[in-house]
Amino acid sequence: MKRMTRTERRLDAAARRVLERLPSRGAGGVLVEVLAFGAKQAWACVFGGALLAVLLAARLWYPDDVPLARNDALTLAALAIQLLMLVLRLETPRELRVILLFHVVGTVMELFKTDVGSWTYAADGVMRIGGVPLFSGFMYAAVGSYLVRVYRLFDLRFERYPRQWVCLAVAGLVYLNFFTHHVLPDVRLALFLAVALVWGRAMMHVRVFRARFRMPVLLAFLLVALFIWFAENIATWSDAWSYPDQLDGWQPVSIAKLGSWFLLMIISVALVTWVYPAQLPDAERGRLEPVADSRGRGTGSGE
Repeated sequence: MKRMTRTERRLDAAARRVLERLPSRGAGGVLVEVLAFGAKQAWACVFGGALLAVLLAARLWYPDDVPLARNDALTLAALAIQLLMLVLRLETPRELRVILLFHVVGTVMELFKTDVGSWTYAADGVMRIGGVPLFSGFMYAAVGSYLVRVYRLFDLRFERYPRQWVCLAVAGLVYLNFFTHHVLPDVRLALFLAVALVWGRAMMHVRVFRARFRMPVLLAFLLVALFIWFAENIATWSDAWSYPDQLDGWQPVSIAKLGSWFLLMIISVALVTWVYPAQLPDAERGRLEPVADSRGRGTGSGE
């Protein structure tokens, strides 16, 4: 999982040749770490960034009088981006398994949410399932792509990470509530509490360039959710989809959606760690082994 692709190894070697000539201490050393952090984050976001650029370009320049509907053009462009990621060896076939999981989970939710009117897409195009154009699945895939790439680019390791069956159980309840809250009481406050209890003690070890630092896992969830919320504002401005209060004219997505994206992070992380179990920090393990195996048995998480 942590091995880079051949293309990434070449880029990493070139970047290291430059960075190793830069200061390692003081303000200069801090600046090097900040630049490396930004570069790795940008590289991890390459799928989502490319997709967001396509959405913006379609909003600004896609002509109205061409035979190919804009939604179909977006689907073909998203498919081309995914193929290029594989052909250029920016993603591995193994990572594609996780991304396909995001496609399925996201598309099922899209079908339900559009049916109950939570948001809507333009009605043009034939590449769709019901009211959901197929490019929507790639937006969830972009989240999956980011998570699997950031997992190995930053060589993420975890302390006190919850057992796998607990992660999957909470994620399942979160996913279920996205559907049931339309007909049953919304239990998201209880879910926030469950997330805090399950992941509250977990810490994440992040390797940048020379430095490795620790941060609470819940803070990482929140920061990624905030980033997705910003991207969502760009996407809705681009008319990729619209919420009910945006039908008469675009306005910023409600900050309340940040809670939904935070809960979606729980589903996303559970999917990634289901395929690629969380690993212990180097100092806490005698050999490289997962915090919890696929059957949920702990292997030294520190709990």
